[in-house]
Amino acid sequence: MNTIPAEFQIKTQLHQTTYLVNGKLKLWTGATTPVYSTISSTTIYAPTLIGSIPSMAEEVAEEVVQAAEAAYDNGQGLWPTMKVSDRIKCMQDFVTQMKTTRNEVVKFLMWEIGKSLPDSEKEFDRTVEYVYDTIEDYKQLDRNSARFTKSQGVNAMVRRGPLGVVLCLGPYNYPLNETFALLIPAIIMGNTVIFKPAKHGVLLISPLLEAFQSSFPKGVINIIYGRGRDVASPIMKSGKIAILALIGNSKSAIALQDQHPNKNRLRIILGLEAKNPAIILSDADLDLAIQECITGTLSFNGQRCTALKILYVHESIAAEFNRRFAEKVEALPFGNPWEKGVLLTPLPEKEKPKYIQELIEDAQKHGAEILNAKGGIQTENYIFPAVLFPVNKKMRVYHEEQFGPVIPIMTFKDIQEPLNDMAESNYGQQVSLFGKDIKTIAPLIDTLVNLVCRVNLNSSCQRGPDIYPFTGRKDSAVGTLSIHDALRSFSIRTFVASKDNAYNNEILQALLNSKESNFINTDYIL
Repeated sequence: MNTIPAEFQIKTQLHQTTYLVNGKLKLWTGATTPVYSTISSTTIYAPTLIGSIPSMAEEVAEEVVQAAEAAYDNGQGLWPTMKVSDRIKCMQDFVTQMKTTRNEVVKFLMWEIGKSLPDSEKEFDRTVEYVYDTIEDYKQLDRNSARFTKSQGVNAMVRRGPLGVVLCLGPYNYPLNETFALLIPAIIMGNTVIFKPAKHGVLLISPLLEAFQSSFPKGVINIIYGRGRDVASPIMKSGKIAILALIGNSKSAIALQDQHPNKNRLRIILGLEAKNPAIILSDADLDLAIQECITGTLSFNGQRCTALKILYVHESIAAEFNRRFAEKVEALPFGNPWEKGVLLTPLPEKEKPKYIQELIEDAQKHGAEILNAKGGIQTENYIFPAVLFPVNKKMRVYHEEQFGPVIPIMTFKDIQEPLNDMAESNYGQQVSLFGKDIKTIAPLIDTLVNLVCRVNLNSSCQRGPDIYPFTGRKDSAVGTLSIHDALRSFSIRTFVASKDNAYNNEILQALLNSKESNFINTDYIL
């Protein structure tokens, strides 16, 4: 432990013994699951026990469904009928408390999922910023709605209203930021929520439980633990879920949807897998393209849906690109997340090195070589990135989303080759395009925007800034998760209409003057 800086040591294990239901932190006395970090705290390698979490089952699923359903109360509950300004105050109170947990959450991000210190700090700070930006966008949405419109002799006030109970399941690679990109808009729009953390990055939610409990009315946010099949499945089977919000794998999403007895009533908001390519044209700035492709393929060890998962390099520059790219990969420093300047860090999934090794061996069997000397070298908690070339369609690494440190490279002569591959792919999230000649780039862009949802010109694929749409085609997403779009994804347009006559207008005016209705009002939130 003495090699680990004191501020990052796990001096006391965190055994999560409570869960949040119906406004109470309720004691859990049942079975628990140990939480191990693949980071070793001893001289001889051994995973580190950092705590434990409840291992819940169907009875708790029923309990939280009842709590969330009672809080929503068919749209009559305190939260869905509350003034927008009051819901905003609750969210402001929450984020104020959240900011005090920064050091704890950042430490658990490093230990639980191996995210580097700068990236862990960035994830926390970006999430706080996301909450504030969501509040501001919600204020503007309310301002725009705080008025009557008249058409064809009918007056109407159109607003956005909640849908009901939301089941929220976040991913392990961004267990705070991407989870909150679902959670925050779902809550602030007046829905009630059941949230189950991902398989890794669970303990980092613990410092936030009290903030959730004290900031929102009872039953608005309920937080449980356990395997998806044990808790998420019975929640869906209840038929009480109005929205399934999930960032993860399409197989999980399909399985959960299928368990809902009334799928036509279920709104789905999904961020799923992707196989984002980079296309490096013959006139690309190689220094720029190589640096961006390093970031794109290996930021957080490639464990991002937005990571570059395959590189297409024009055959005329492939030899130089491959040599220089492999040299850069070879030089990347590996270490524990708190070590200064480290880029490659331990993998949170203990079985991931074996899976990556299988992809490498399969690629070699079908003719690929490892271009960097350390590529594929394994330790107890890591496998060094392997640059594979030439890759072809017989290889698993061409088809599968590797979600880890292995980089397949293909060459192309005719630009139609990568375009055809993208068209045939099951995925359609993003692409990175590297080049300069606008006569080449212009028609390419016009095609690519119809194959994916974001074209990154001379830069790696990414999610942010959060004001921009985050979505995908085909199996990569359902719904859009920018700050602006997420508020709409978790709500529905609803309005009050009346014929434009003296009798109705007098009633509407009286409603406005009395401020008795939280819906019929023209208050302007500053």
